[in-house]
Order: sequence, then structure tokens, then C-alpha cells
Amino acid sequence: MATSTPASTQKKDDWSSQKYVKNASFVPVLGAPVLQLLDPQPDEHILDLGAGDGVLTVELEKKCKSVVAVDASAAMIEAAREIGIKNAHVIDGHDLAEHELANGQFDAVFSNAALHWMKKDPSRVVQGVNKCLKPGGRFVGECGGHMNVAEVRASMHAALKKRGINPEEVDPWYFPSTKTYTQVLEENGFRVDYIELIPRLTLLTTDIAGWTDTFGFSFLRPFDSDPAERQRVIDEVQENLTFSQDHGAWYIMYVRLRFKATKIRD
Repeated sequence: MATSTPASTQKKDDWSSQKYVKNASFVPVLGAPVLQLLDPQPDEHILDLGAGDGVLTVELEKKCKSVVAVDASAAMIEAAREIGIKNAHVIDGHDLAEHELANGQFDAVFSNAALHWMKKDPSRVVQGVNKCLKPGGRFVGECGGHMNVAEVRASMHAALKKRGINPEEVDPWYFPSTKTYTQVLEENGFRVDYIELIPRLTLLTTDIAGWTDTFGFSFLRPFDSDPAERQRVIDEVQENLTFSQDHGAWYIMYVRLRFKATKIRD
């Protein structure tokens, strides 16, 4: 996720567990294939990195000996605790390497729909994962990959440029290609057993505006003091993406990076 105050306590928590349940319930549902790739065993201790509201953590707990859930968002960890996840902690993935959890105690580290939010230093995140794992332990995950949600991202960039704001300064996402992430894993002590980009046209449980309000908060942060302009940006992004609508249903083209890697060295 150190002797200094953790980054997770220093930054504003923009996550809303209520918005997540309303507008993003498809995320844990679509995490089933990566959970199957993990193939958790009854005697294993597993770390759920970026556990969110704990919906997939519950499924993990049914299949292995113990699970520790971590997430940078206090709101999400509170939501996880409310559904019964007792071993849940607010830890930013960038700080994981210095945390007491990074003591080689886990058989596997699992991550779904979280690593692409850890943009500041992806290599440092993987270093932390390595330190958490036993020798031969596995790192299994799925995150946004190259060209993920490209249409929404482009529309948000355009809306900010129109208002004289550099979108690169507020863009929170790291969407690597298979080549890029293979290099990150291999440089930090892993053998890549499987890695693939998976395009997936995704039916939303909301419209583009609801999705943007839930996931686009970093782009919208420049308008925190002007709620009316913030809403205009959200509406503009949706208006520019009306082609994503079909008979009242809204779709976004997700591209997922799914991988399995084995720790071969510290």
C-alpha cells in the first residue's frame, strides 16, 4: 500500500461504496474468470489487493484458509467490513512493500479491477506483492489494459482541454499492454505464466453519466468548487457518447489485462 504517514491517509477518498453498488455492480460479477484462474486451495492464505467493497473477498473466503483484504479507500474497506470481512485494512498498494504484511506469508496475491488505479509507480506495487508472497507463490489479477474504456477516456480528455485543463495531470489510470506489464513483472522477480488482453463490450447498470460520476472523479476534481460545471462536464461526456447507447442500454468497451505470474526470486 514506513515510517511516514501512509499515502492512503493523506489523500482525499473519492470513492463512494453507494455509487459503486448502484453503478458498478458488474465489476465483481465479471471477476469470476480471474477468480477461477487463481484456483484458491483450502489450505492457502491469500491477500486480496484492491478488494473494494469485498464482494469477491467473500467468495475467496469460501475457498481458502484465510484472506486479508486491503484497499486504499477507507469507504470501500468499511463497506467490506459491513458485509462481514473482518480482516480488512486501508492500505495503498504503493505502500505495501513497507507494510508488515510484506513478510512472505501469503500463498497467493489476488487483484481484480484495482491495479490500473495504482499509476504512481506500478513497479513499486509489484515489488510489494513480491514481498508478500512465499517462494513459488502466485500473483493472479485482472485490470484495465491498453485501450480500456478508450471512448470515455477520450471524451473526458476533450471536455477538460476545452476548459483549458491538461487532462494528463488528472488522468488516474494505468492501462498497460501485455508487453509492458510482462516487463514489469519479470523485472520484479516473477515468471509470467499467462497474460492476455481481453476486449469485453460491457453493459452498464447505469448510463455514461453515472459511470463517469462513479469512476471519473479524478477528471472531475478541478470542478469540486463548482458543482454546476462538474455536472455540465458529466453531461457533455455522455452527449458525446450517445453512439454507445442501444435501445436505452449503455455500453463501454472494456479491455482487460488478465495474468498469472509465479514468484521466482525476491
